[in-house]
Amino acid sequence: MFNKVILIGNLTRDVELRYLPSGQALAKCGIATNRRYKDASGMQKDETMFIDFTVWGRSAEIANQYLRKGSRVMLEGRLTLEQWTDQTGQKRSKHSITVENLKMLDRKGENEYGQQPAGTGYEQTAPSYNQPQSTYTQPAQQQSVPPQQPVQQQPVQQPPVQQQPVQELPTIDIDEDDIPF
Repeated sequence: MFNKVILIGNLTRDVELRYLPSGQALAKCGIATNRRYKDASGMQKDETMFIDFTVWGRSAEIANQYLRKGSRVMLEGRLTLEQWTDQTGQKRSKHSITVENLKMLDRKGENEYGQQPAGTGYEQTAPSYNQPQSTYTQPAQQQSVPPQQPVQQQPVQQPPVQQQPVQELPTIDIDEDDIPF
């Protein structure tokens, strides 16, 4: 059977980190995801889902260090059923996500609400931890590059920069029938 969940959303609370007697880190938190749809009358509706998740090991420590309530994340993991007996003796259960791969999606230093997460300084390109890299990659942010000054305006003590010749990219001949999509 196949049990894989991918969610993108915002944290509903700060990460709760604890350590098991074995020394392994365990972090628990919650994520809110939205689904926008049109009902039968054509009205736009929003459905918000609140889901708890668990992160283990080094990923739990990273999540505790860099994520705060409101942080935008992508979780990959599996759906699990947690079962316990409450204080009144009643059996309880809930579905949650056991995270295998965690990606931080906030821009550097701020979450969706424009807040500076306390005590963080992570880069957006922070790798995912605990599992092999997924095929999902963050798009690179465009940076504006100031125009270069002409050589005659450079100070005399700097040697002139030599331009590398631009190489043409080779043309690739691919038949449309060979493309799988």
